[in-house]
Amino acid sequence: MNGAQHILEAFHRHDISTVFGYPGGCIMPLYDALVDDVGVEHVLCRHEQGCALAADGYARASGKLGVCIATSGPGATNLITGVANAHRDSIPMLVITGQVPSGLIGTDAFQETDVLGMTLGIVKHSYLIDDADALPAIMEEAMELAQSGRPGPVWIDIPKDLLLTEVSAAAIAESAHQTTDCPDLSEALSMLRAARKPLLYSGGGISLANAEVNFRAFAQSSALPAVVTLKGIGNPGKHNPYSLGMLGMHGSRVANRAVDECDLLLVIGARLDDRATGKLEGFAPNAKLIHIDADAAEINKLRPADLAVRGDLNEILVALTAEMAKNPLAIGDWQKQCRTWHTTGGFQAADNEEPLAPITGPAFIRQLSRIAPNDTVIACDVGQHQMWVAQHYEFDHPRHHLTSGGLGTMGFGLPAAIGAQFADRHSTVINVTGDGSFMMNAQELATIRRYNLPVKLIVMDNQCLGMVRQQQELFYNNRESQINLDDNPDFVAMARAFDIPALHIERPDQVRRGIETILAFNGPMLLHVAISREENVWPIVKPGASNRDMIDETRRTGTTSKEHVA
Repeated sequence: MNGAQHILEAFHRHDISTVFGYPGGCIMPLYDALVDDVGVEHVLCRHEQGCALAADGYARASGKLGVCIATSGPGATNLITGVANAHRDSIPMLVITGQVPSGLIGTDAFQETDVLGMTLGIVKHSYLIDDADALPAIMEEAMELAQSGRPGPVWIDIPKDLLLTEVSAAAIAESAHQTTDCPDLSEALSMLRAARKPLLYSGGGISLANAEVNFRAFAQSSALPAVVTLKGIGNPGKHNPYSLGMLGMHGSRVANRAVDECDLLLVIGARLDDRATGKLEGFAPNAKLIHIDADAAEINKLRPADLAVRGDLNEILVALTAEMAKNPLAIGDWQKQCRTWHTTGGFQAADNEEPLAPITGPAFIRQLSRIAPNDTVIACDVGQHQMWVAQHYEFDHPRHHLTSGGLGTMGFGLPAAIGAQFADRHSTVINVTGDGSFMMNAQELATIRRYNLPVKLIVMDNQCLGMVRQQQELFYNNRESQINLDDNPDFVAMARAFDIPALHIERPDQVRRGIETILAFNGPMLLHVAISREENVWPIVKPGASNRDMIDETRRTGTTSKEHVA
């Protein structure tokens, strides 16, 4: 078989049945091979960025390897934002691009770009194939690397002539999987038992390690008050009585207060991102830090750990749970205090059904959370709506919440929802987006229509770049600059142009009916939600400030005030 055929054979061997791509000249041999291969479903997106983001969404929702394919030059460069997005959130992805023929590399040939050089900072590893016989081993290594340890994207760039070159019949060696012993946890347990106010802090590493079950068992057995990062939403499930919600820039007051007051912070599968910690000097000032992670590079990167534990999160969580069962923690006063704080410092939003009032973002998301099925997958874009979902939607599993955390990619949500729907054609998948983000990858409505995907689209339209407007209001003396989107197209007509039914709502008394209508519809449907331009995300921490200096709003008087969380 030639190089292109071998790639497809490797897909079969690793049970990769869905790939996202866009053809072009230098990747043409692979697309020619696809004609004769009915075992791999190729999804034709309408832009290469959409391909990468759909592969990302597929991987997040399924836990499997996402695969995207493009040609050389602009095909490859259009993938870059989507691949960077996967890299920042540690999403397992295989990227395959065609390259100009070997003899033309370095000559500025038509559609030649230095893919290897451009992508070094946004991949876990990358390859430029220079020998067709090296392809089998590289395919094996690339798929292993993308999914092992801390996952991430791996990029293979293949010259067109090598896709057409016959690969020798050398045997393909199986990758060896190393097993590791569980690290010594005695010191961590001693620190936990000595603490009077210990707090559990978890992030996206829990789902990356497929450790949700073991994490919940530990959370339940330890009964630790717990906070989560944006990527960790859903880790505790809906009904953990000790969950205090998301911390950070738009976190709950109780979560940030608990971090500020705790004397021990047990961090599992999180990287202490600046949006979560705020100003590091003010973060958990009274706490010792135990940092447990699969990636040694994250430990001591930002906040020095009093104890670092590197290893397999599942093994560590199982061992910790067993110790908690033997000797439970005595932290009743701390648990009671956190529950008391939670009654007044958790995320709250009043339902508003006055017919003439505007629809508010938090109230809409709370209604959506109550009505949507429990296993609904929500794919967000980036902006105010993203934070309202994080604050007010109750997720039962982290794989139900797809959001661009590290890179903050506008346009992520629609392609990610497509990927999630291909991961499970029967699940309920909703893209919650804003009017700015929706326009970034609106061409993918054609992909939804082509494959008749039952994705539901909710466009929360405030006719501006809401999060930018909010920061200009609060931190730039209300000097608005380039945020006006009041010339948006008619989104209902736009959806219908793609043969997707659509509905417009603008009053609170229309919200329930609108949500129920799109969920009941057998196929894709768009709900256009007009919301107030002045609506803000509360609370908020000024970039670079300490989380204890949260800014909240007193709505009845229209005043804005700082509220210290402790």
